[in-house]
Amino acid sequence: MANIASARKRIRQTERRTARNTARMSRMRTFIKKVETAIASGNKEEANAALKLAQPEIQRAATKGVVHHNLVARKISRLSARIKAIATA
Repeated sequence: MANIASARKRIRQTERRTARNTARMSRMRTFIKKVETAIASGNKEEANAALKLAQPEIQRAATKGVVHHNLVARKISRLSARIKAIATA
C-alpha cells in the first residue's frame, strides 16, 4: 500500500478511471452484440437501426480513449458490410 499522499490519490484516480473505462467497454460490446443479433436474424431494417444506435456509442469509446480509432473504423466497416450482404443473400 502506498504511503505517500500523491500515490494514494493516484490509486483512487486509477480505480475510478478503470471502473469508468470498463463500463464504456461493456456498453460498446453490448451495442455490437445487438447489431450482430439483428444480422443473424436476417432482418436488414432491424440491423440498420441497431447499427445507427451502436455507431455513436462505439465512436464515443474511441473519443474517450478506451479503444483505438482504427478498431472503431474496422468494427463499423465490418458490421455495415455484413448488413449490406443481407440484401444480396
